[in-house]
Amino acid sequence: MASGHTVLMRLVASAYSIAQKAGVIIRKVIAEGDLGIVEKTCATDLQTKADRLVQMSICSSLARKFPKITIIGEELVVWVDPLDGTKEYTEGLLDNVTVLIGIAYEGKAIAGIINQPYYNYQAGPDAVLGRTIWGVLGLGAFGFQLKEAPAGKHIITTTRSHSNKLVMDCVAAMNPDDVLRVGGAGNKIIQLIEGKASAYVFASPGCKKWDTCAPEVILHAVGGRLTDIHGNALRYNKDVKHMNSAGVLATLRNYDYYASRVPEAVKKALVP
Repeated sequence: MASGHTVLMRLVASAYSIAQKAGVIIRKVIAEGDLGIVEKTCATDLQTKADRLVQMSICSSLARKFPKITIIGEELVVWVDPLDGTKEYTEGLLDNVTVLIGIAYEGKAIAGIINQPYYNYQAGPDAVLGRTIWGVLGLGAFGFQLKEAPAGKHIITTTRSHSNKLVMDCVAAMNPDDVLRVGGAGNKIIQLIEGKASAYVFASPGCKKWDTCAPEVILHAVGGRLTDIHGNALRYNKDVKHMNSAGVLATLRNYDYYASRVPEAVKKALVP
């Protein structure tokens, strides 16, 4: 991909500014008071006006600037989640919300951008809202202060609205000191890199490739690890199955401890 390095950095720079614009759109929709909520598959699988507007904004901007984006050299693919944490967005849990733009080459996640539209929203009316975190494998991750969870503590972050017996059994097997139930895959990875959680455990097929591509890069760029529940790396080729059918296990440190505690019954239930 030697000839594509310049294109990659142009793409990352564009995605950074596009993600910031997306954050502005998300805040504007809330401010206008009409979320335009529709159910997609069930009452917990929602879409809002912000989802639709951001999706159009990101895709049209990238298509205009990079018309051949899916193939550069071998295969460069962009995975977009216009609003990760939609249910929480509709319920006013705004710190859960992120915009995710992930970039993969030959099936491997290599660059990612996470915009938090409401970062700092609880700091008062004069606070500056929003931040953008970005990372490239081999270069690093930026826009945040890296911090590890307290030593010796097993703090698990997991789903708030998509739990089931498998999820609960797997979380319990980690012998947690605390369990954080929050929305958004992007938000959970931010909890890992800012020391609020030790492991992200989601033993269920509910997560999609656009949920994990960008966050995975940020985590890997600072020495963490994200896999499915069996320990397999996720693949992001353009024709890959969108569903992460074998769940997600992610940590900043001590991955082997958490991987070793995944129950065999959970592994048997989740087929890669």
